[in-house]
Order: sequence, then structure tokens, then C-alpha cells
Amino acid sequence: MSSSSRHMETLCVGRIVGEVVDMFVPSVKMSITYSSNKQVANGHELMPSVITSRPRVEIGGDEFRTAYTLIMIDPDAPSPSDPYLREHLHWIVTDIPATTDVSFGREIVSYETPKPVIGIHRYAFILFKQLRGRQTVRAPGTRDQFNTRKFAEDNGLGLPVAALYFNSQRETAARRR
Repeated sequence: MSSSSRHMETLCVGRIVGEVVDMFVPSVKMSITYSSNKQVANGHELMPSVITSRPRVEIGGDEFRTAYTLIMIDPDAPSPSDPYLREHLHWIVTDIPATTDVSFGREIVSYETPKPVIGIHRYAFILFKQLRGRQTVRAPGTRDQFNTRKFAEDNGLGLPVAALYFNSQRETAARRR
């Protein structure tokens, strides 16, 4: 099995493909690293203490003048057993040039630190290619009940070109070492 199909399989098993986005073909490399050198890998767990500040997100692509939009959502808010706020929006950065990182883009919704209280939450990073180069991508009015598919449709972004997700749950006193 190719690494691309393994990658898509983990997105399907984690229900990111299905609940958040439709099936897509990954076509751009994306790597996400939090400050403590913790790399985001599909289905891996990161402690809330690690994810307090926004991560470094590096984007591949090779086309000159291509721009991307990155969104970060929690499809399990406020709890995985009753996600009535699905999806909770944590971050949007637009106009990210290919082969750079998000610091070169335009943050239209500031990074909100994930704070899972009940259960294990999934946090997904979804990358879209802006089909018209630099374009106006509108920030939603609220972070709760965000809909990735509708956002992509409303802003003419099409299907994702990359996605990664991690799991996180509240750190209890017993779990800290």
C-alpha cells in the first residue's frame, strides 16, 4: 500500500473523511509541528500542554503563485458523545504561498488553544488550494457549528489537498509524570 493510500486510510478510520470532508486525493505535502518538536501524525495523541501555542505548518506544492487556505477544527465539541457544537473552529489562515509556512499567510481567525474537557477529541487541519490564487476568503461569524464543506463551497475552494489530525484529551493529575 502506498504512503498516500495509508494516509487516506487513517483519515477514514479517524472519520475525518466522512464526517468533516469528502474523499479527496492528497496532492500537497503538509507537516505540522508544535513548539516542543511534537509532529502531528494522524491518530496520534498530543497533550493539551503541548498544543497551547500555534504550530509551525509547512506547506509543499510547487506551482508558482499558488496560495492555500488552512483551517483547524474540532469535530468533537463539546464532547465526542454529544458534539452539538460540531465543528468548532480553532484557526483559519489564508493566502499561504506554496513551499512556505503559515507565517507567510494571512490569519483571518486567530489560533484558539484546544482545551478538551470531556473525552478524546480529534483536531483536524484541512488544507485547501485557493483556486483563484490570492482570493478573498471570508471569516465565519462564529467558531461554533462551523461546517468545513460549506465553508469550502462558499469560498470556492473545492476539495482539500491535504489533511492531518491528532487526538487530545484533558490531562489529569494522575496522567502527568
